[in-house]
Amino acid sequence: MKYDLKIKKLRNNAQMPTYGSEFAAGADIYAALDEAVTIEPGETKFIPTGLAFQIPVGYAGFMYARSGMASKRGLAPANKVGVIDADYRGEVMVALHNHGTTAQSVEPGERISQMVIAPFIAANFIFSDELDDTVRGEGGFGSTGNK
Repeated sequence: MKYDLKIKKLRNNAQMPTYGSEFAAGADIYAALDEAVTIEPGETKFIPTGLAFQIPVGYAGFMYARSGMASKRGLAPANKVGVIDADYRGEVMVALHNHGTTAQSVEPGERISQMVIAPFIAANFIFSDELDDTVRGEGGFGSTGNK
């Protein structure tokens, strides 16, 4: 199933997102750069996409790392997963962080992230004195891995 998603091109060198395969969940997002940008180890730089999206109400765009870029070059979104809300109409920027030990260059037109459009549930948060019991209860980190 596919949905027509409106995209506004904000920079001349912006590229339309593309899917790498027929059943890919994430659409590749490209760097709308005029020249290469170098990201030093431990540094974060905002990379423009040149695009603004009209995400449908009840959905969000989730910006994830591209697996090859993250595992081979150490470049991944600084906030781990970027969230594009349905009411945001500004340019989408990807905050790429260099987790590696050597400087990395991002080239104009390079695939820098992948975006997944997914539904979400908005909650009405309420305080309660009691929560329903579960088998797990208050077991925290690592509690389900014990034998």
